[in-house]
Formats: sequence, structure tokens, C-alpha cells
Amino acid sequence: MPDSLLNTAWSALDLPVASLDAVQLAGEGDLASYFPVTDLAAASVGVAALAIRQLMTAQGVPAGPVTVDRRLASLWFGWSIHPIGWERPPLWDAVAGDYATADGWIRLHTNAPHHRAAALAVLGGAEEREAVARAVAGWHGLALEEAVVAQGGCAAMMRSMAEWQAHPQGISVANEPLMAFAQAETAGRREWAWASGRPLAGLKVLDLTRVLAGPVATRFLAGYGADVLRIDPPGWNEPGVIPEVTPGKRCAPLDLKQPADRAIFESLLAEADVLVHGYRPQALERLGFGEQVRRQLNPGLIDVSLDAYGWTGPLAGRRGFDSLVQMSCGIAEYGMRMQGAGKPVPLPVQALDHATGYLMAAAVVRALIARLAEARTLHAWLSLARTACLLTEAPAASLPGRALTPPNDHDLAPHLEQTEWGPARRYLPPVTIDGAEMAWQRPASSLGSSAAHWRRD
Repeated sequence: MPDSLLNTAWSALDLPVASLDAVQLAGEGDLASYFPVTDLAAASVGVAALAIRQLMTAQGVPAGPVTVDRRLASLWFGWSIHPIGWERPPLWDAVAGDYATADGWIRLHTNAPHHRAAALAVLGGAEEREAVARAVAGWHGLALEEAVVAQGGCAAMMRSMAEWQAHPQGISVANEPLMAFAQAETAGRREWAWASGRPLAGLKVLDLTRVLAGPVATRFLAGYGADVLRIDPPGWNEPGVIPEVTPGKRCAPLDLKQPADRAIFESLLAEADVLVHGYRPQALERLGFGEQVRRQLNPGLIDVSLDAYGWTGPLAGRRGFDSLVQMSCGIAEYGMRMQGAGKPVPLPVQALDHATGYLMAAAVVRALIARLAEARTLHAWLSLARTACLLTEAPAASLPGRALTPPNDHDLAPHLEQTEWGPARRYLPPVTIDGAEMAWQRPASSLGSSAAHWRRD
């Protein structure tokens, strides 16, 4: 078992250490990386499932073992869905990627149209990849990173781990908890209509997250019965990932700048058990739904927040994504140096996103235990950069190691998922909890495909 990673993550939840004895391992092989990515996958999936088991105990349900399949956990850190007769849209915009600068490397993240426009505006309007590369080559990395960020875009120059550890932001993040919890001023025991074998059934989860960690968290919660309602602005889309992260959820459009939609959102928020959001600090405040307003609307709300670069330090609140944090914190540089490559070498999967997603789910469940068993209301904060610390501080992986063999039919669940785009199969669940099946009652669907109301069945 990846003891150090699992122990560290479990200790952040402040739950009984003896519960770790319930975790068992199955599956073989490791993702090829200079970091223990498969260990991180198994540990983050395991801690979320172990939290569910602890919740079942609080609900008075006899709890059996938790079995984590290292192989399947690794595969779920990639793409779990396998389309039949259709193709998942491309993940990356044509401009997104790594570019050589005058003094190193930088990554531009341009999947969102406004982020693409910001980067291209700084680079003089060049739109073809070759022209972007020529423009980037004339910049020093830090100057271009700062210019793109100031324009409202997303970019990260490549730093070494030593440079990140010496950077004020790296120092700040390293001193943050893996999962920061705070108790709300108001507290109270509040039940939900859970059922035997579905410990989160009846739980109302309002999802304001985007690619990719937050949607992974709420997908996990939906897998154990939660009513997850995702809210996006009209017209927003993430075509490359939506089939991956929306099973079990309903996705509704609301424009929080319009009075009618604001009223609907207020009613949803007032009834929610959990709010999971990935907005940058102050973004909800600017929309008129800051922490104080949320507390007034729903004093018992469990509030779990995600950001990229951490909650303290000079870069706190900066826009960011997994691939950018890998560049900033030294992961890509370390891979390049160890491999002797001529360009950044990132992790084989977006492990920071996926791991943080499962840790967010674990934080939600921890807060549910506090509400159910201790009459306390908890809020939690997590970040991709702090999860990166968890990975980079773990014992290094050794290559070649035990290679993860390619996926095969035995890894896939036997039933078809009739998604909005066509039939598909998903991998078998990466973890099993004796007495509670991970299963989704709805197939994946597109953003904006449902009405903005809680489930009425």
C-alpha cells in the first residue's frame, strides 16, 4: 500500500487512524513516471472511499473492507469512458501547449476562448501555432507569464523544483494543510435521505466547478447516490471532458448576472447540503454570493473550495490548471532533466487534478460525518499546488518499474452507458466498499441539458 501518501491524506481528515486497516490493495503495474503517480492515484481514491466507509459507520451501517485497485485507479486518472461508434472531442485547443522562450519554456493554456484571446493579444495576434512559437521565442519566460496573466489569460513558465521551493508562493503552499478545514459559526445536525448501500442518497450537492478536479470530486459523490446539480453560464462548454465527468449528474444553465436566474440560484443554494466551487477568491463575492451571503441563505451549508496555486502567498488566487501547476512547481522540469529530453516532460496523466478531486470528495464526506455525528458544520479549502507538494515530497518512483499493461476488455464494465453522444463503456470502478456500490443512475450528458431544480424522484 502507498502508506506514506494514504497516511498523510487520511491524517488531514482527522478521522480514526485504525480505519486504515480496512484498506486492501488489488491490481498490478505502475504508470511510467519519475513520480509515484500510481501510488497517488491509489491513495487519493482510497482516502475518499475510506471516508465513505467512515460515514457508513456513523450512519449505523456495518462497514466492511475497502479494496483499491491500483491498476484501475491509474486508468481512471486518464479517461474512464470508451466511446462506441463516436469520438470524444479533442481535449486541447490548437494553440495550447509548451513553447520555447528566450530563456526556457512556457506553457500556454488556451482551451477557453477568452484565455486564448488573452494570450494571442499579448503575442501580437498571431493565431497559427508556428507564428505563436516565433512570437514566444522573443520573450523571456517570466515576462511573458506575467503579461499573459495580466491580460486575463493562463500561462506558466517552467521552473525547477528547487526554484519553486525557494519561490515565495512555493514556500507559502508548502506551509498550507493538504486539506484546510474551518468550523462555521453556525452548526446543527441535519439528516439526508440516505439508503442502505447508497450512503449519499438524498444529499443535494451544488456543483460550480470546471475542468477537472471539481468535476472528478462530484462524479465520485454522485457514484454513491448524491444528487449533483452542476451550474454553468449559458453557452459555456468543455467538450473534451464533459462525457468523462458528468455521469450521475444533471447540468443546468444559469446566468448569475440576471435577476430571474439569480433568484433560482438562491433557492437552490438555500436547499443545498453541499456547495463545491472552483471560482477564484472573490469571484463569488463579485457576483453577490460571497461567504457571508451564502451563510445567511444556508447556515448549515458545507462549503468546499478549490483553487490552483494555493490560498496564501503572492500568487494565491491566480488562474491555473493542472498542466500549468506542473510547470510552475518543477514537475515538468524534473521529468525533462531525468529523461534527458529537449522539452518539458509532464506527468503521464493530469494527476494533480484527479487526486485533488478525490481529496475534495473526501473533504465533503468528512464534513458530512461532522454534521451527522458531531453537529458541526465544516468548510474546506484545497489546491492543486498543495497536492503537487504531496506528490513531489513522496518517495521517488523508479523507472522502468512494473509497467502498467495497456487497457483491455477485462478493465471495462460489461454494461453500456447510453450517453447523449452515443453508447460507451467505462472502466470498472477503481475502488469497492463492501456494502456500497459505486454506480451512476444517469449517463453522461452535455452542459445545459437539464433544468435548474433538485431531483424530484
